[in-house]
Formats: sequence, C-alpha cells, structure tokens
Amino acid sequence: MPFKPIQAAIAILVGLIIWFVIPVPTGVTPEAWHMLALFIATIVAIIGKALPIGAIAIIAVTLVALTGVTSDSPKQAISDALSSYSSPLIWLIGIAIMISRGLIKTGLGRRIAYYFISIFGKKTIGVAYSLTAAELIVAPITPSNTARGGGIIHPIMKSIAQSFHSTPEDGTQNKIGRYLAMVNYHANPITSGMFITATAPNPLVVELVNKATGGDIQLSWTTWALAMFVPGMLCLVVMPLVIYIIYPPDVKVTPDAKDFAKDNLAEMGQISTQEKIMLGVFGLMLLLWANIPALILGEQYSVDATTTAFIGLVALILTGVLTWDDILKEKSAWDTIVWFGALIMMAAYLNKLGLISWFSGNIESLIGITGVGWVGAVTILTLVYLYIHYFFASTTAHITALFAAFYAVGLTLGAPPMLYALILAAAGNIMMTLTHYATGTAPVIFNSGYVTLKEWWGIGAIMSVVNLVIWIGAGLIWWKVLGYY
Repeated sequence: MPFKPIQAAIAILVGLIIWFVIPVPTGVTPEAWHMLALFIATIVAIIGKALPIGAIAIIAVTLVALTGVTSDSPKQAISDALSSYSSPLIWLIGIAIMISRGLIKTGLGRRIAYYFISIFGKKTIGVAYSLTAAELIVAPITPSNTARGGGIIHPIMKSIAQSFHSTPEDGTQNKIGRYLAMVNYHANPITSGMFITATAPNPLVVELVNKATGGDIQLSWTTWALAMFVPGMLCLVVMPLVIYIIYPPDVKVTPDAKDFAKDNLAEMGQISTQEKIMLGVFGLMLLLWANIPALILGEQYSVDATTTAFIGLVALILTGVLTWDDILKEKSAWDTIVWFGALIMMAAYLNKLGLISWFSGNIESLIGITGVGWVGAVTILTLVYLYIHYFFASTTAHITALFAAFYAVGLTLGAPPMLYALILAAAGNIMMTLTHYATGTAPVIFNSGYVTLKEWWGIGAIMSVVNLVIWIGAGLIWWKVLGYY
C-alpha cells in the first residue's frame, strides 16, 4: 500500500486540532486529552489507509513514547508504549494466523470444502450450505476472516460458478454465481462471531471487557464458543435461505457440482501425511481450547489458550508441515501482532487516564434523560454501534475506537456485564455484512463482479437485521440457560 499524503495530512491535522485547538473539557486531564488526539489521528489514518496499518501502529507507538502522554519519564514512556506486546491475546491471534497457513499450504482447507460439496452439492442451495459448512469448520483456526472467506472459500466458489458458465463477463452471473458469492460472503461475518480465534478484532473485545470490568468478566475461548454456538448456528442455517428467497439463482439443480467436487478431490489424490498432521493438530487445539482435558482429568490439566496455539505451531514446525520460512513469510501474522499491540495499548491508556469514564458519564447523562432504563439504553447503544459501521472500512478501527466507550456507558446504566459484552461482541461481527468495504473479505468477493453495489448494500442491510434479531433473540434465551445473566 503506497503512502497517501492527503489522507496522512488529514490525520495529522485532526490530531493537531484536538491537541492544540479544542480546549480540554472539564473533568479531563491534559494527558488523557492528548492521548485522545493521538488515538483519533491513528484511527483516521487507518480509515483513510494513509499507510499500511502496521506502519501506522509503529508511528503511534513512537508518538506515545515521544510525547510522554503516559509518563514524564522517557524510560517509563517507552515501556508504556510497548506494554501491550506482552499480552497473551496478541500472540494468540498472531500464532493462530501462522497456523492457518497450514490449511492453505497442505490443501486441507480446499479438501474440506470439496468434500462437503461432493455430498451436498446436488442442488444449488446444497452447494451454498457446503460452502458455509467449510467456512465454519476452518473458522476456529483462521483468525484472518479475509484469508478464510477470500483466500480459501472464494476461489472454490468461483470455480463452481464458472463450471456452470456463470460469470460477470458473460452477463450470466445470476445463473448461480451471484447467489453463491452472497452466501460465500455472508457466512464470513457469522463464523467470525462464533470463535475468539475466527477474526483478529475478537481478542481485542476480550481484552477491553476484561479491563472495563476489572477482571470480573473474562471471556475464555470456551466461554465465547459456547455462548455464540447456538445463535451462530441458527444464523448459518437461515442465511442461505433468506438470500435464496431474495436473490434466487436461475439454476437450482446442480448435479454437475458434485462431479466437479469429486473430480477435484480425485485430482488432489489421497489425503497426504501433511494433511493428516494438520487435521490432528487442528483437533488437538480444539480439544485444548474447549478445556476437555481439564474437564476429564482435573483443573490442573487445563492449558491456556495462547499456550495451546504455541503447542499447535510447534507441532507443525517439528513435523515439517510448516517451516520457519513459512512462518517468517506469513506477513499478516507479524503485521497483526504489531498493530494489535499498538491499538490495545492506546485503548488501555485512554481508560487508565480516565477519558473513557468521562465520555461514558456524559453519554449516560444524555440517555438517562430519556428514562428508557438499561434495556432501552442497550438497544439504542447496540443499534448505533452496529450501524455506524457504514462510516468505517475496518472492523479493527471501529472496535478500537468505540467498543470501550459504548461498553462503559451500558455498564454505568445498569446492563449486566456478561450479557452486554456478548451483545456488543456479536454486533461487532454482524456489522461486517453492511458494505463492500466493511471488512477485508468484502472487497475480495465484491471485486469478483458477481454482485452489484446496489445488491450488495441491499442484502447487507437485510442480513444485518436478520442476523441481529436471530443472534440477540436466541442469545438471550441461550445465555440465560447458561447462567450468563
């Protein structure tokens, strides 16, 4: 991504205006206000894509250390600026991205998708559910939702569409390609919401919830997966049907799809040793993340989620499935570690310096005037939090900028901490449905040309409502059964 001077100038100007021009509000310390200036300038730069997000993060870390907004001591300032890089959650997501490279390298991801299609591909809607099932299977160890939806599933979806001579170039996208492209995309936000390790911003939510509640609410991998399983599965079942009704494919019976998948499986040959190892490591990690050894043998056999990720990576290195060169070349993993650490650090210090409590107090007062109570307040906050994503081109930027403040407001108005955390966590993934720039997967699939802009935004708005109603409606019942509120 080249340097964009105009976007960079806008980000710098915004930061300077907040720092030097806008008076520090009553109740806010200068340090907190100056951190806000750096934070908003960083978010503006990320939204405008002035530089790659990792480069922007390095600049942000440097400015936090240089300006001394966290401490007058230069040594303490740089320690503060680098403080979040010891966070296990940052390394969990980075290591998981490295592991996901094995799905692509070994071909296991493609084999899983072709396997489902070979069984359920007799009808178009069966192909759709097969793509959805493949997306779900690989989601727990693919923290890059772009790599999953755009890098693994989308090429298979395009190959199927092309086998039915359904291409945008020929004007035949409505035969089957448009429908499958929509399903390909809309499965992505749902599976992203079902596991902490299914998309990069989810661990950020975990960290922010933990800090906001003083450690009282800690969303483990198992807790998240269990909480999101029922509402997520219901959304995955309903989503292909809703799209089928609104944008039905011209071709509804697809016997050739099964043959197509079987031919590709035959071409891949018998499952390789490396694929078997990858599958075994995948299974082991799921067992450890689900805390099965501890449940059977006792709590002393519990393994931390990040430690589990390291175990998986070490296993793949020792067995030769991944080489150190593979890991070094996995730029998205190292990039994520860099920008994730910077954003967590800035969000944490906004909280420590008191700005989040000040902001939430003011919002609390405004909502309190309406007299709607915490239920009404949570409804308003969730809808605003979700649909303001029309103005964001990054879920990471959105969650970093707004989650802590919106969560703090809900808590001060009386929302149950665990319940509200799960609602906002779900909304943070549902919002990906909205636009063709909502998350990294969107431009990959949109640019393939199967779906027009009008169709994309239309189905995005509809699916945001469908997913929100199902996820929160079913979630309220399921989370009550689990005793989460």
